[in-house]
Amino acid sequence: MIARIMGEGQLQLDASHLDELNALDDELLAEVEKGDEDGFHRTLGALLDAVRRLGTPLPDDSLEPSELILPAAEATLEEVRGMLSDDGLIPG
Repeated sequence: MIARIMGEGQLQLDASHLDELNALDDELLAEVEKGDEDGFHRTLGALLDAVRRLGTPLPDDSLEPSELILPAAEATLEEVRGMLSDDGLIPG
């Protein structure tokens, strides 16, 4: 699976990591729904850190279709609210 972090690039992720990423995504979705700005920033940072830690960066000149598109670390709660589907950022 290819993930793109907006403003950073693409990473290859093994599907075996989806449970960990989905748990963070569920937490992020709950914080967005509650309007919990502090929790949102904390969990978004944890989600992006997990993708960076678990993923293998693709070369800068590579442009593969991304199954996951994640917001940049500095994204606002309102920006992410606009990106979310009913299932969160990460498709189950």
